[in-house]
Amino acid sequence: MNIEIPERDGDGYLLTMDEWTPEIGKAMAEADDVELDEVKWEQIMKAREYYEDHAVVPPIRKFSKFAKTDQKELFKMWKTGPMKPITKYGGLPKPTGCV
Repeated sequence: MNIEIPERDGDGYLLTMDEWTPEIGKAMAEADDVELDEVKWEQIMKAREYYEDHAVVPPIRKFSKFAKTDQKELFKMWKTGPMKPITKYGGLPKPTGCV
């Protein structure tokens, strides 16, 4: 993918949320060596939907209910705390609290 990624902070999050596009999200993941399959991309879009509805990044428990996905499966799939990569590649703010 040959897309110019907007400026990111030290953790890899976009400095300006408005610069996010699906193509930029995918390019960010590629630059970080993270493979986004269809299921992961659906989760990213669900997190964006939650953010649009509530103006906040959901904690993992609320997100798993909202996305109708088991928390344990999210952790297995993402290998790390799932909300960090989901929000990062979704162009959302960094999650706070227990993620």
